Amino acid sequence: MANVWSESVNGMTWGWTGVRGTWGGSEADFSLQQMKELGVNWVALALAAEQATPQSTEIPFREAPTVTDEETRWAIRRSKELGLKVCLKPVVNVANGTWRAHIAFFQQEVPGEPSWAQWFKSYGEFILHYAKIAEEEGCEMFCVGCEMVQADSREAEWRALIAQVRQVYKGVITYNCDKYQEERVTWWDAVDVISSSGYYPTGQWEQQLDRIEAAVKRWNKPFFFMETGCPSRTGSSGKPNDWSWGGSANEEEQASWYEEMFAACSKREWMQGYVLWDWPAKLYAKEDAASNDDYCMYGKKAEETVRKFYQSRLTAAREAGGAR
Repeated sequence: MANVWSESVNGMTWGWTGVRGTWGGSEADFSLQQMKELGVNWVALALAAEQATPQSTEIPFREAPTVTDEETRWAIRRSKELGLKVCLKPVVNVANGTWRAHIAFFQQEVPGEPSWAQWFKSYGEFILHYAKIAEEEGCEMFCVGCEMVQADSREAEWRALIAQVRQVYKGVITYNCDKYQEERVTWWDAVDVISSSGYYPTGQWEQQLDRIEAAVKRWNKPFFFMETGCPSRTGSSGKPNDWSWGGSANEEEQASWYEEMFAACSKREWMQGYVLWDWPAKLYAKEDAASNDDYCMYGKKAEETVRKFYQSRLTAAREAGGAR
């Protein structure tokens, strides 16, 4: 599917990490409605299952804290009722706090040691389970993985898994590579759309977009940021991927980061959009927005920045022949 997907994505990640008991009810419904009002037309429903350590080979996705299948279906159906297109995004986390990018095993199998083969068997069961739900519920996109930097080199395993997904899911397939990895994935031809995590520092957008552009043109595939965002903290614009940064609450810095990103990306004709990070299933009180230093822009200056930009894109799409 070379370069035929032409969506304009005004997206938001909703519901992370998909904690059991939070996807449903009045608070979750309110959250989705508030999100839609920003001009959002796509939502990534992001849920996580937790393996115990980076070298564990079992992913117990049917257990808490992961949301239930009923909750997942509710979120998909409610999003669609609101007129949103849906990307279902199951992600593996590590229960001990290690970032998933560090999940890794010996390159060659060693008897008695945990292996890539064992891990991909469990990961495949996890991904195929949600691919079937995505097909049954009519999700427009499915994401087969997120920021698996150490696993990215396992080309044969990814190709085999994507082929299995295509047997049960007929929609658009993407993989969300990590920042700085866009040109390093060697199997982009196996998916329909290239996507990545665009957590790039202020002052570097032109440089990074030049690099990404080369990869997009090499593979002749559509591209969008499956994740991108910046916490509302002093100093976070210089390291927007660091959720543990210790700066004080700073709405202005977050808003300025978004303005810079949107301005830079808007000059690139191959950039098809953004799925911003992130929008929780339970929103904080709006009067607490000024003291909230996380990624969500609800009630903050960046909310208006996003709304203005997304609404302008919707208007432009309508004028060009109808909003997608």
